[in-house]
Amino acid sequence: MNAPQTIAPAAPDLSVDNVAAVVGIGHSDWRADYKSVRDGGKPHDSYGYGAVSLKRALEDAGLDRGDVDGLIVGATTSYERASELYGISARWGLQADSSQAIVAAMMAIKSGFCEVVALVFGNDQRSAKVQYGGPQAMGGGSNLSYVYHAPFGLTSQGALYALMQRRHMELTGATEADLGGVAVGQRAWAAHNPAAIMQGRPLSIEDYLASPYIAEPLHLPDYCLINDGGVALIVMEKSRSRRQGRKPVTIKTAARYDLHDGSTTLRPRLLDFYHTGHKVVSEKVYDAVSFGPKDVDALLVYDSFSCHILYALEGFGFCGIGESGPFIREVGIGPGGRLPVNTHGGHLSESYMQGWAHQIEAVRQLRGEAGLNVPNCRNVQYISDVVGRVYSIIYGVE
Repeated sequence: MNAPQTIAPAAPDLSVDNVAAVVGIGHSDWRADYKSVRDGGKPHDSYGYGAVSLKRALEDAGLDRGDVDGLIVGATTSYERASELYGISARWGLQADSSQAIVAAMMAIKSGFCEVVALVFGNDQRSAKVQYGGPQAMGGGSNLSYVYHAPFGLTSQGALYALMQRRHMELTGATEADLGGVAVGQRAWAAHNPAAIMQGRPLSIEDYLASPYIAEPLHLPDYCLINDGGVALIVMEKSRSRRQGRKPVTIKTAARYDLHDGSTTLRPRLLDFYHTGHKVVSEKVYDAVSFGPKDVDALLVYDSFSCHILYALEGFGFCGIGESGPFIREVGIGPGGRLPVNTHGGHLSESYMQGWAHQIEAVRQLRGEAGLNVPNCRNVQYISDVVGRVYSIIYGVE
């Protein structure tokens, strides 16, 4: 008599690909608030900027607060306090940065913790005079790497990225004009974006090269803006999003890889410009969607400094390692270029919302609602490699 066969249980489906979609977006009035703060006003605190953005995102989605059963807030606000102030009775929630907020929403929806997640970021960094350099950088007790260099006077991210960019230039032959192509291209995109703080302030390569150094070789236009504001997204379980009435934007896939060996030193930056993490993450996301860099219609890169663009282009295979300078010159990343990059103006020219505004620009492009739309836009990729945490998210429409 034969022994009964044992049938192995099917492996659980742990993928969060294509399980969620963005159905609503909103943001505060960056330009108006920038002018108000510049003139000595303070329209809102961090919670207030988030509230304005959330209200607009819910209106965009055709939902009300009662439809939301999950809440993720940015690092500048408390999840518990935000829930109370915004009147959201969430079954699940947490605090996260922009990239992890998207990933966490996907995971929560996949796990059944919730079906409709509000992602809300508010920050009064300019009016609150937050210091991102100096002995009191981020309060003086931050775990960010630059604080560890305080005894040597190297306390700003700009100084660290200046060292990184200088080495990149020495190794690859990239020039300041190549780097300037990033700032010039993004300012050109901002010219078409009515929400961009730097709209109406054109920048030529001659203007860029004549601008002052902040930390050589980085010029003033290589640095992100510092402004108050807020951003919100409504992320919904995908099958439900199809019944929402408005074309949803699918979160096709996301991946992350951390480079924290020696993260409080310059090593992860200076050795390979985060390319180790770029390689791992790029393989994961491109395998998941079955296409590669040539099929990306628009690229959004976290750009606290312009040099992030060069490193991401190389690390994710848009060009060869060390070839980002010629790529920017020959291919073009501004309007009319073959690879549209940071089509909203990015942190350099639209608004410094710490990666959150990049997510809503992906949605605007895929909906055809951007300041200047990329023709036939079907796939938008986001990349972030800040402090050695490499993320990528790919958005698309069906």
